[in-house]
Amino acid sequence: MAHCTVPEAEAILDKSFPVLDKGFVRLIDYLGSDDRIVQAARVSYGEGTKSYRKDKGLITYLLRNDHTSPFEQVNITFHIKMPIFVARQWIRHRTARVNEISGRYSVMADESYIPSDENISYQSSDNKQGRSDEPVPSEICEKVKKLIEEDQKRTYAVYQELLDMGIARELARVNLPLSLYTEWYWQMDLHNLFHFLQLRMDMHAQYEIRVFAKTIFEIVKKICPVACEAFEDYRLGGVTFTHGEIEQITAISDTEKCTFTGREKENFLKKLRVIAGKFDR
Repeated sequence: MAHCTVPEAEAILDKSFPVLDKGFVRLIDYLGSDDRIVQAARVSYGEGTKSYRKDKGLITYLLRNDHTSPFEQVNITFHIKMPIFVARQWIRHRTARVNEISGRYSVMADESYIPSDENISYQSSDNKQGRSDEPVPSEICEKVKKLIEEDQKRTYAVYQELLDMGIARELARVNLPLSLYTEWYWQMDLHNLFHFLQLRMDMHAQYEIRVFAKTIFEIVKKICPVACEAFEDYRLGGVTFTHGEIEQITAISDTEKCTFTGREKENFLKKLRVIAGKFDR
């Protein structure tokens, strides 16, 4: 099989999908598709050797049983524009190949992220890295946005003044805020991309990176719809249990055999509630 071409993916190449107030995701290039996953798994040549139903079954089997190497045959390249604080979270996924705009060589644009009212939240009292569900009054939201915007304008004005003085770009940038937008080319194989999406599409991920992950997933669906369907079923829509939890499930009708206490019991019940929520339709 030669180069894989997917009409749905070709139709959106280089198209910008807006994210947040000034960001975007663009599909730059892709190598492989569902067909490439199937071909790599079978180590065969040519198309049409199996039916679509059997190909779908094979991809589902591979993902369900963690046979990951065929998914690594698919590589996808994106052009992404996001706030620097999102990029700093993002770069923790070290299996990608990244080229980011450099403030040493380029003058950074005067573009910074300002959250909308619905995404301004108090700190959670029981989650050190999360937001509270408690609504923030509109007058406080306006004050928050005003403070952020004023500080962004002030720091960028200092940056511009330093540049005008002839100060080196690599030094003039030191006070620029984390809310400033950056851009990069980001390439990752499908296996590692699914891992990224599983973590960053989770409801506990920060909103600002979660919306980028969701946009990327919608693009990947155009390239590998069968693999993405299996990913939704067995990763996004699945729940894993420890060996001890499985034992408790089998003994759930006999409360005397249930030995969980404290945090173990809390985590176990949380997973059961997740399952109940997924299937109570």
